[in-house]
Amino acid sequence: MDFAPIAFFAYNRPHHALNALNNLSRCDLAAESDLHIFCDGAKTAKDSKQVKEVQDLVRSEKWCGQVTVVSHDKNIGLANSIISGVSSLIERSGRVIVIEDDLLVSPFFLTYMNEALARYEKIEQVMQISGYMFDLDLSSDTDAIFLPFISSWGWATWKRAWLKFDPYMEAYHILSRNKQLRDEFNLYGSYDYFRMLKMQKKERIDSWAIRWYLSVFMEKGLALYPAKTLVKNVGWDGSGMHCGTNWDEDKIDEEFKVIAYPVDIEISCLYEKVRNHLKQRAGRLLKIKNVFNVLKKTTR
Repeated sequence: MDFAPIAFFAYNRPHHALNALNNLSRCDLAAESDLHIFCDGAKTAKDSKQVKEVQDLVRSEKWCGQVTVVSHDKNIGLANSIISGVSSLIERSGRVIVIEDDLLVSPFFLTYMNEALARYEKIEQVMQISGYMFDLDLSSDTDAIFLPFISSWGWATWKRAWLKFDPYMEAYHILSRNKQLRDEFNLYGSYDYFRMLKMQKKERIDSWAIRWYLSVFMEKGLALYPAKTLVKNVGWDGSGMHCGTNWDEDKIDEEFKVIAYPVDIEISCLYEKVRNHLKQRAGRLLKIKNVFNVLKKTTR
């Protein structure tokens, strides 16, 4: 099998980058995979030292079979970094696996990604392979399921799908005028993704992921998810973009492998269970955020 290139994105967190790269290097197939590390330039003078540490760090070891480092002189932002990095590798190789510097992955993460990319390569409706799954018990006949929304925590895609990416959100006005579509986009009240879309439209956030989700949604695309997570996000320490306080419920079962794949290309019957879990989790995160904001105000 010709393994997909890995795109790894880093900025100014040397400790996170070191942990993530060490973890990735221990994956099955790491030694046979090409790794492309994209380092964004410093946004402020304050960030310069840590950015330099990251750029030196990523060149210090041979994390995978072959390593290429792309360092930007100027800061282009996380969203632009991911969009340009993914686009360049997609154009060259036709597919890509994407990891950010605050993600730890299962030893079988790369095996799953490459097998799923090969298995569903020609299935137009399948637009993403996701490595993350919420912390809930899924009783399924297969080790992976299809869901109608994407995850940004460890994922992969193909050129045929990425060509549908709409970075300018041209479909935004369709959703803004259609409540039924907005409800579907928000997973029927499970998470307010449309609010994120509005914030992106007003340039209050800079998210490639909400734009990618909109693109997949408008194509009625599906993402493949493992029944148990193969990815853990350890960036909930306030050190990264869009990160708040620590959230440590997700655990990787290092014995879990995706062996049985779904044959039918359709939304899993477990979709409602996943939606209900996401709704409860979003509520708990909001409470934690509100308490955190109150504490910040009272300690100023």
